[in-house]
Amino acid sequence: MRVVSLVPSLTEAIAVTLPGVLVGATDWCTHPADLAVTRVGGTKNPAVDRIVALAPDLVVANEEENRAPDLDALRAAGLEVLVTEVRSLPQAFTELARVLAACGADHRPRWLDEAEAAWAALPEPAERRWAVVPVWRRPWMVLGRDTFAGDLLARLGVDHVHARHPERYPRIPLAELLTSGADLVVLPDEPYRFTAHDGREAFPDLPCALVSGRHLTWYGPSLVRAPEALGRALRAAHR
Repeated sequence: MRVVSLVPSLTEAIAVTLPGVLVGATDWCTHPADLAVTRVGGTKNPAVDRIVALAPDLVVANEEENRAPDLDALRAAGLEVLVTEVRSLPQAFTELARVLAACGADHRPRWLDEAEAAWAALPEPAERRWAVVPVWRRPWMVLGRDTFAGDLLARLGVDHVHARHPERYPRIPLAELLTSGADLVVLPDEPYRFTAHDGREAFPDLPCALVSGRHLTWYGPSLVRAPEALGRALRAAHR
């Protein structure tokens, strides 16, 4: 198989499970760190001609991360494109198994079983917290309905304020975030790189949890360590 991945999470999953299968990946595909494949641009602006030139048997994509016109252009060039949809943890496990099988895996990788076991072993949260979860700044954007990250947080005892918003990533003015009634702010370091000095200062009266965006938003081998990593960051939240 020759595979091009347009999704960082899937790139890591394929590379770890099927070394040598990937021939192309986006500039944002940072794991594994030593991945040596042709880079094909960004997730939102892939170089279609470069992908076609690689003559892959399969291109893997995601309905949220990649744009339909780019995927249509790849199909028009005669390439097979597998598009995933991941809006919950169970869906992530199902889609990962589907992608890996399509890429030639003849058995489930050990890390996938370990990830499922790690999340299944989570105890019932002793308390539930009410959070706002920004994912961008200028303008402020937050988690809305039906998001993978929102599902992970809920399993860790954190319900987010905008879970029933009509949009999946709504733009919400900061003043509204500050008066939302939340008792916690969760600040991931991607897609926007929130830090102790960029983001936390906007919420002076609320404890802020600085969390790994890879553990919160990636679905792949990172899911094995995600419960522990996210739980530790949430417990450490402070003003």
